Amino acid sequence: MIGLLQNLVDAANLGSLYALAALGVGLLFGILRLVNFAHGDFISIGAYALIVPSFEVTAQLFIGDWNWTLMIPTVTLIVVIVALVSDALVFQPLRRASAPTLMIASFAVSYVIQNGILMVYGARPKAANLWSGLDTPILLGDLRVPLLQVITIVVTLGLMGALTLFLKRTRYGVMMRAAAEDFRMAQYLGVNGNFVIGLAFAISGILATAVSLLYLSQTGTLSPTMGVPLALFAFVAVVIGGMGSLLGAVVGGFLVGFVVIMLQAYLPESLRAFRDAFAFMFVILVLLVRPTGIVRTRAFIERV
Repeated sequence: MIGLLQNLVDAANLGSLYALAALGVGLLFGILRLVNFAHGDFISIGAYALIVPSFEVTAQLFIGDWNWTLMIPTVTLIVVIVALVSDALVFQPLRRASAPTLMIASFAVSYVIQNGILMVYGARPKAANLWSGLDTPILLGDLRVPLLQVITIVVTLGLMGALTLFLKRTRYGVMMRAAAEDFRMAQYLGVNGNFVIGLAFAISGILATAVSLLYLSQTGTLSPTMGVPLALFAFVAVVIGGMGSLLGAVVGGFLVGFVVIMLQAYLPESLRAFRDAFAFMFVILVLLVRPTGIVRTRAFIERV
């Protein structure tokens, strides 16, 4: 029983990271119909922004040595600026392009960012000790829950709640929801399309920063492609949750995290190397049963 509870906590922790990454991907898809595979590289930038450029294996923290109240806004600002610049230089000229064209452009942005990191920081993975004191376990009877996992889950729930309030209770949030429902009609009614899309990129940058800091504090390792697997599973979460639904992205993220952890825990040792293959088989089964995803969205169905 204790082992099952521990696995559930681990699943909630991993699902939280996938849900945050999926929110960043799903937000842009809802408005721009852009599957932004560069979102994983925004996550990587958030981690690399913490360290001094160096070709040493052990990273020297720069921003990470600051007080967290100053460090978090600084890293967030860097990632948001990168996200906004990528929109201004790449995606804004392609506003009227098709969805496949936008997706290919996102691959190009991803390639440029990854090679930029290689040029500045080198190709070797680096070790970085960020918030190591948060590894302290919380004892709940025989259950040992690392404080960092609790913080990850709480931060995820807090950001999801803040985003929900922003979208439902603020003027700009209503504009974003209107653009996601019918972008052209929203423009006819006076919504500035470029502003709304830029705001979506900025929010996705904030979410990417949260994922990068939480993920780095848990793994302690940086690599130029560290955010790519997170973005891949985030895209999977968006697909099975329901394309165009932020609620579906969150549900999909937690579901993918649950499946991955349970496969890792209960697959025979000889099959654990194929964990991701089994996870994607599960995704196929979900889509065979629910081709439009777990949460159906009227706006997306009408566009299809």
